[in-house]
Amino acid sequence: MSEKNNPNTTVILHWVIAASVFFLYISSWWMLALPLPSDAFTYRVLPFQLHKNIGLSILIFAVVMAALQIKNNGSNDLEARSRFQKLLNFDHAVIYFLVAACCITGYLSSSYSGWGTSFWWIADLPDWAAENDDLNIFFSDLHMWSCWALLAVITLHVGATIYHAFNDDGLINNMFRLK
Repeated sequence: MSEKNNPNTTVILHWVIAASVFFLYISSWWMLALPLPSDAFTYRVLPFQLHKNIGLSILIFAVVMAALQIKNNGSNDLEARSRFQKLLNFDHAVIYFLVAACCITGYLSSSYSGWGTSFWWIADLPDWAAENDDLNIFFSDLHMWSCWALLAVITLHVGATIYHAFNDDGLINNMFRLK
């Protein structure tokens, strides 16, 4: 990966998304252990709303990163790209797809749960329909399985990172260097 294909925006967004995804995995286990909301237990609303806001923000950041990657890769000669670069692009495409799947299925599950979503407490997002337990469970299951798939792909991504760190091929330096 050349210097021109690794702008500051991509590096910063990569690490913001990575930290946010890590937070979402950890917080989701904690959130699900909280008692169900009732008149006496309303504190569950805040962590779930924060989880949704971070997830939707990740979706926006991932779309920006994907657009930047498409723009940067479009300027490269497709024939000259190595097999590794093509594999790296495929890895990123799978990650972007799974991030989008996690975020969209989470939003749809929330939409059908009867609990609204407010984007950073500024704008209320529309619900797709009235409360529907079957659709909530369906999208909740899709959310869970897409998140597990994302975790598996992230594990492979981190493994490749460790490989490149030991290979000392300069790729790791690109992901930590801001211009």
